[in-house]
Amino acid sequence: MSTPNQSKNTSAFYLQAGVSFGIALLTMIFAVLYLPVDPWIRAFLGLGTLFLTTSSFTLAKCVRDAQEDQMVVRRLDQARLDRALASHDPFKNAG
Repeated sequence: MSTPNQSKNTSAFYLQAGVSFGIALLTMIFAVLYLPVDPWIRAFLGLGTLFLTTSSFTLAKCVRDAQEDQMVVRRLDQARLDRALASHDPFKNAG
């Protein structure tokens, strides 16, 4: 049975993703805090930032789970195909 080709992310990629997320979130929080508007507008923008951040994590988890489910289905299909090919004898009915 062949093993599926899985791409591995490097630690530098994880570092870059984490740093870029942190910078984006901190600059958004800084902008909301120092925006020259009324406090209720600042609170509304802060809640919007919080909601967007948590929604991003939820979406990333859903995408990851869907990819893992597809990988399991592909591995099962590959195992079935390998078993069928291993048991097939092309010369069985010849003759």
